[in-house]
Amino acid sequence: MAAKKSSTKKTTTKKPAAPAKKAAKPAPRADFGAPIDGFFAKQPAHLREILEALRGLVEAAAPAATASLKWGMPFYELDGKMMCALGAHKAHVNLILSGPAAAYEDDDGLLIGESQLGRHLKLTAIEQLPRAKVKAWLATAVKLARAG
Repeated sequence: MAAKKSSTKKTTTKKPAAPAKKAAKPAPRADFGAPIDGFFAKQPAHLREILEALRGLVEAAAPAATASLKWGMPFYELDGKMMCALGAHKAHVNLILSGPAAAYEDDDGLLIGESQLGRHLKLTAIEQLPRAKVKAWLATAVKLARAG
């Protein structure tokens, strides 16, 4: 009879998995809470024209609103409640209106978004700015912010 070969298997013990690390909270942006003038100054001319027009409409609708940068864009608040924001992208500008989508009359379908957080108007040229509609939407945003 042939002798059986003894097997010399290495036995390894698995190390216990390291506990999952909690995701580190990102540091606040360096510009968080900063004045908004720098935002407008750094925009290209074709977008700055739209942004300045929107800024004028916002400030006329809510002279008591405070404005500061959050997430890199100007946010306007009344009594600590968000009213609206202005966003700039490479080829367009957004007017972001806070509040439920149904609060804003938009028979022409100019506003985008149906979330509870708000809707927005996307503009690529100053000629697209519907001033009368924006004034009405901003009046609604003011009412919503004041209602809390």
